[in-house]
Amino acid sequence: MRLYNPIPAAKYPKHQPVPQTDFLTVRNISLEEHGQAMLSGISFEQPAGRKLALAGESGAGKSTLLQVIAGLVQPTAGEVRFAGRRVRGPQEVLVPGHPGIVYLSQKSDLPKSLRVEQVLRYASKRPAAEAQAVYEVCRISPLMARRTNQLSGGEQQRVALARLLLSAPRLLLLDEPFSNLDRTHKQQLQQVIREVGEELGITCLLVSHDPTDTLPWADEILVLHRGRLVQQGPPEQVYRQPVSEYAAALFGDYNHLAGPDLRALLAAAPRRRLPGPVLLVRPENLQLAPAGSPGAAGTVRAVRFLGSYYEAEVQLPATLLRVRLPAASVVAGEAVVVQLAEGAPVSFIDLTA
Repeated sequence: MRLYNPIPAAKYPKHQPVPQTDFLTVRNISLEEHGQAMLSGISFEQPAGRKLALAGESGAGKSTLLQVIAGLVQPTAGEVRFAGRRVRGPQEVLVPGHPGIVYLSQKSDLPKSLRVEQVLRYASKRPAAEAQAVYEVCRISPLMARRTNQLSGGEQQRVALARLLLSAPRLLLLDEPFSNLDRTHKQQLQQVIREVGEELGITCLLVSHDPTDTLPWADEILVLHRGRLVQQGPPEQVYRQPVSEYAAALFGDYNHLAGPDLRALLAAAPRRRLPGPVLLVRPENLQLAPAGSPGAAGTVRAVRFLGSYYEAEVQLPATLLRVRLPAASVVAGEAVVVQLAEGAPVSFIDLTA
């Protein structure tokens, strides 16, 4: 449920449109530190209004890439262009940063013991009506009289975000903004970020290691692995058809099948070919059938209740599978057959490639 009424557009005018191909362009960005490659040949474009998310394990280069885009870190090679202008790094400018781009880190870094109203008044470059629109979107109007050291972590993040938005940016870079928040404050900030795009017309690029942050929000996800861009596409494609086990693991549980267990599973799906030696499939894309049915025969080891669904562990001759079930329809020790669900999306990969 919304806590505030929608903000009339006239109170916070949208920016003049930028041609899509001229909004954000990242070309062949590489970065080396102490002889080690941190980023290697990364290229992508972000049109105005398109929500992009960067995903990857810790150390994959997500935050470093975001800082390069913000103009806070100098790349070794390549260039970033924003709204038709090259983003210069800290070795080229006196004050790091680029006009129209703001960067929100995991820590709010607010001045200590000042009232929220003071922090924002000193930062604001906007007329009062536009500033008030920002405060309403960020859910901080009731916090104005409080001091920054009296705020919770979630409140501090929303105040820090509002301070950045008062400069009327076009691009907001979000570096793990939810990492230190409890569930309630995380949900509030997620709603705020959605409205930053929808009501204030600001384009967002989000870094997060949590798939519940990226999958429901992003229009497109970029997967980084050891400083390289290894997969790019819509959330559903990246989730259902990962290019590797690394990419699969970033977005939830998966099953890995090979050899005789894989051939037995595909025997119940004669239209499926075997284009690769290893199959990756999500637990919800498998189903159980009675013993003696076509498919991969196994034994239920455990059944667990996980809130909105159950999960069964099924031991095949060489593979332990997880199968998602709508109800507790089997019990431990029961003989069953595992089959691919009709039309289930799967990924075949070659581990030697």
